Amino acid sequence: MLGLLIKKQLSEIFRSYLYDTRKNKARSKGASAAMIGLFALIMAVFLGGAFFSMANGICRPLTEAGLGWLYFALMGLLAIFIGALGSVFSTYAGLYLAKDNDFLLSLPIPVRTIVASRLFTVYLMGLLFSGLVALPAAIAYWIAKKPGPGEIAGGLLFVLLVSAIVLALSCLLGYGIARLSVKLKNKSYITTIFALLFIGVYYVFYYRMMLRLQDFLGNIGSYAGKIEKSLGFLKTFGEVGEGKWLPMLLSAAAVFALCALVWIILLRSFMKIAAASGETAKVRYREKTVRQRSVRQALESKEFGRFTSSANYMLNCGLGTVFTVAAGVALLVKGRDASAILGSVFGAHPGAAIVLFAGALCTLAGLNDQAVPSVSLEGKSLWILQSLPVDLKDVIRAKMALQLKLTLPPVLFASAAAGIALRPDAAGWFFIMVLPALAALFFAAFGMLTGIRHANLNWTNELVPIKQSAAVFIYLLIGMLYGPALIGLFFLTGSALQPTVFLAAATVLTAALALLCLMWLRKKGAAKIAEL
Repeated sequence: MLGLLIKKQLSEIFRSYLYDTRKNKARSKGASAAMIGLFALIMAVFLGGAFFSMANGICRPLTEAGLGWLYFALMGLLAIFIGALGSVFSTYAGLYLAKDNDFLLSLPIPVRTIVASRLFTVYLMGLLFSGLVALPAAIAYWIAKKPGPGEIAGGLLFVLLVSAIVLALSCLLGYGIARLSVKLKNKSYITTIFALLFIGVYYVFYYRMMLRLQDFLGNIGSYAGKIEKSLGFLKTFGEVGEGKWLPMLLSAAAVFALCALVWIILLRSFMKIAAASGETAKVRYREKTVRQRSVRQALESKEFGRFTSSANYMLNCGLGTVFTVAAGVALLVKGRDASAILGSVFGAHPGAAIVLFAGALCTLAGLNDQAVPSVSLEGKSLWILQSLPVDLKDVIRAKMALQLKLTLPPVLFASAAAGIALRPDAAGWFFIMVLPALAALFFAAFGMLTGIRHANLNWTNELVPIKQSAAVFIYLLIGMLYGPALIGLFFLTGSALQPTVFLAAATVLTAALALLCLMWLRKKGAAKIAEL
């Protein structure tokens, strides 16, 4: 039974890679392998490559100083942070809010089997993110020092222990959120605030660590002595990667005990939290007048309510708003310094700073993706929208409006801050305001198009359409590459085009792409939704 449940969980995660929703049939083995291979290649090359470069720079000075344990301790802590950040927010939904919990609990299946199958997917998410740091760290160590069987075994055990620690931390934090959410009314807001605080603490820690890394490498001996004296367990954990057998046994036993404790807690709490309906208060009926709203207002209110009712939806699809506002504030504070530095670095390309800022703002405009999963999140209830006396084109507009309202104001604020920092001429002001705004429109239309073409209505965990679908992968790939592609194209042209001329061409291109997506949505989008 456990094998069947794990197979079900895996099929849900990789459904978009294995099943073509447009043709309503399974993909060929070659197409599935190609999609999964492309995803693995991007993760390994872009993210894994970045962390390998970082690990390689730290590994050599530490291993040459005989402090290999400190190297593995530092990289292990970073891997745990990355893994927890990537999986902790999906743990609560994956364990306690799965759509098929009631169905599975009604079957003669032991609770421990259901929990084990859920934990397997949580572990995979943690392994995916933590492995992007831990495995390159082990490989960098093997390259720097010719490894024997002990070092290879220690490196592999290091990766597994890090992923197990991430699993335990994610489950404990998810358990805490679940206990709070049962007692609180606005649980989605509480979860979102908690998550944002966690992300803020993480980035502050990471930023400070990067600032002090050079000083740390220059004073390895003193820092290592302090860490060994006050945090001796980190040395034991770090020696696992070096292949020392006693630390390997002690660390494995400690992590096993931690995971066993988490298992006991989850078994005792799962039924209570998964079946809880939350505290309800008696409400006295009071007659009041309801203000009549237009179809557009009603549909937009529905989309906004769906967005704010789900912490997973807000965290995974709305963080771009927070990052864009933060970028705008940073530009107001340090924008002129950044402009001066860019001007000196790219002196051979006069005016390059405005293109760099505009490209970065276009990237920020593509971080939000509320429109992409909006159709899939309707799930089996899509028939309600299809049966309502409303034009499905209005439904598309409402779903796009949610993303535009959450993206466009922060982008305009950041664009204005960039303009204040750069002090361009009138044409520069125009393009640095208009190009990112058009990019926001293009991404909203493109996200809607992608979400319709790759709609997935058969899900049991809302995280599948929100962050594990082919539509989201395609959208985020284009969103992350669009701004850098514009910047790269500018430098490839050399001095053939003035910055304002290039920005004018980029603005026309972005407007044309947005128009093409809007035309497709107008002509085919509503029909595609009606056919789902």
